Amino acid sequence: MTRIIAGFAGSLSIAVPPSGTRPTSDRVREAIFSALQARDAIEGSRVLDLYAGSGALGLESLSRGAAHIALVEKAPKAAALCRKNIATVLGRAPKEPRPTAEVVVQSVQTFLESAPGEWDLVFLDPPYDLPDDELARALDALVPRLAADAVVVVERSSRTPEPSWPTGLEHDRTKAYGETVLYWLTAG
Repeated sequence: MTRIIAGFAGSLSIAVPPSGTRPTSDRVREAIFSALQARDAIEGSRVLDLYAGSGALGLESLSRGAAHIALVEKAPKAAALCRKNIATVLGRAPKEPRPTAEVVVQSVQTFLESAPGEWDLVFLDPPYDLPDDELARALDALVPRLAADAVVVVERSSRTPEPSWPTGLEHDRTKAYGETVLYWLTAG
C-alpha cells in the first residue's frame, strides 16, 4: 500500500499497479519532499512526474501545494490508476486555490518532444532497467521544457552508473537509500 505522506491528502492511500512498476518507498519520498520543502520548491509549482506509475510523486506534490501536476505514463492500466488516484486526492483538495492535475498516456520521449509550457519541478523515476541512452535522450528533451531554476530529481538503481547530465542541467548532489539513488539537479 502506498499513501500520501503530508499535506491536504496526508495519510490517504492510493492505488498501485499490481505489476510493472516499482513505487518509491515512503522513506525515500519523505526524504525527497523534506528536501524540496526546505528549498521552497513545491508551493505553487508546475510539476511533471515522468514514468509516473501510480503517480505517487506528483500526487504528493499536489497534496503539499503544487498548483498543477502532469503524470506521464505510457501503460494504459497504470494511467487509469493515475486517474483514479487524482480523483481521490482532489476529493480532499481545498476549493481555493484549486490545484489541477492531468494524466498523459504516451511515452516520456513523445511527451517531451511536444510538451507545452515550462515545468518547475520534475521527477524522473524510470524502470531500473531503462537503458542509459534512453534516459539521456529524455533528459536532453527535458531541458528546453524547464523553468529557470527548476529542480529535477532522478531516481535510479544503485547498481547503475551515474547518468550523463546534459548541458542545461547542473548536478547538485547524490543521495543513496539502499538500492535507490537520488540525483538532484537544477536547471541552469
